[in-house]
Amino acid sequence: MSKKQHTIVALIPARAGSKRVPDKNIRRLADHPLIAYSIAAALQSKIFKAVIVSTDSDRYADIARHYGAEVPFLRPAKIAGDTSPDIDWVAYTLDRLRKDGQEFDCFSILRPTSPFRLPGTIQKAWDEFLAQEGVDSLRAVEKCQQHPGKMWIVRGNRMMPLLSMGPAEQPWHSSQYPSLPEVYVQNASLEIAKTRVVFKGKTIAGNVLMPFFTKNYEGFDVNSDYDWNLAENLVKIAQAKLPAISQSPYVRKE
Repeated sequence: MSKKQHTIVALIPARAGSKRVPDKNIRRLADHPLIAYSIAAALQSKIFKAVIVSTDSDRYADIARHYGAEVPFLRPAKIAGDTSPDIDWVAYTLDRLRKDGQEFDCFSILRPTSPFRLPGTIQKAWDEFLAQEGVDSLRAVEKCQQHPGKMWIVRGNRMMPLLSMGPAEQPWHSSQYPSLPEVYVQNASLEIAKTRVVFKGKTIAGNVLMPFFTKNYEGFDVNSDYDWNLAENLVKIAQAKLPAISQSPYVRKE
């Protein structure tokens, strides 16, 4: 596959109902709202035919447009809840775009809570995805710091291993870490998939997935006040890099 033969759209989800960190998607990190960094990374990657923000908020939409994204319509409230599955808003967005005459071979989900994802990271993921035949989707992953073989389900005053793996005489939960297989966890930095998996399979992943290995803080996910404080400190001490933004900081219109 070649880049010229396949079109891709960036989908940036930004609902307004965050509970753990209220309005986290537009809370300022450094000089700009959090969502601005995902928009900037998407635009600067130069791989997308369109950069679309999916939101249920007029205020969020105004901020997204200020930083160069398109918000052609708002997300209905019924698919903007904190338990709404991704397939609902992705299918709705792609279907609305298709009805408006915009069709894409692939889509990428870029969540605003991963501000340290850089344009080059997106480009690299797209190149790797295009280089693989027979793949439905790509997911960003990183090595687990806590191996699931050492995790337990607790019920009352009893517990059982989350994963009953390994021989009976040497199960994973009783093995040394170096002897366990490497396990990776998906992070929130990026996903890429073929659009057909949404319309034909009613899924955002399909059946054949490939990994994209992120490095350093590329997969860092801001989902709590602790995460937020850590992100601010990483920026302050220049340990993590944010995408460059050319626009002036957003000022709310009265």
